[in-house]
Amino acid sequence: MRITKFGHACVRLEHEGKVVVVDPGMFTDPEAVDGADAVVITHEHPDHYLPDHLAGTDAPVFTIAAVAAKIRDDAPAVAERVTVVAPGESFDPGIPAESVGELHAVIHPDLPRFFNSGYLFDLGGTTVYHPGDSLTVPEQRVDVLCVPVCAPWMRAAEGVDFARAVGAPRNLAIHDRIYSEAGLRIVDGHYGLLLPETSTYQRIADGADLD
Repeated sequence: MRITKFGHACVRLEHEGKVVVVDPGMFTDPEAVDGADAVVITHEHPDHYLPDHLAGTDAPVFTIAAVAAKIRDDAPAVAERVTVVAPGESFDPGIPAESVGELHAVIHPDLPRFFNSGYLFDLGGTTVYHPGDSLTVPEQRVDVLCVPVCAPWMRAAEGVDFARAVGAPRNLAIHDRIYSEAGLRIVDGHYGLLLPETSTYQRIADGADLD
């Protein structure tokens, strides 16, 4: 099992020879999708979805209906290899997965809600949860939570409470290009201080693997 963090919200999962890349967006270098068996997209915002990355691989793409519609407009050649995943659906992009939730977190009450599904991945009995831009708590046990740490739609307190509610023993920081490095050190301190002693928290460099 291998979990690699790439730019911002992109995570690369490897297990038993299969590679699944989640949310390679505008802050992610193109090599994140090299050798991917599948790409999974949570929602349509450009920090999670970049058509050029999808065009740069011949891997199948698994995503929600709203993103599939965007791909048909942005990259018609990619649309031929897109599979639409419904909320709550189990699917197999190479690593067994399940879709969780349907809506993006609230950015502002005056703005429309976007669609967003998070995904649970089963890496040989280790469950990894990537929520995209949501704070939806899954019913299933989670071993590794890819936890957002800074976003226009979230206060740090909300992220901490989300991680507490999920209750994963390991938390990997994602969604981390919004703050400066100084700001990230502050929020790292908050997560480290406020998560329970039974949980670990790590923010790692782009291209690094979770220990």
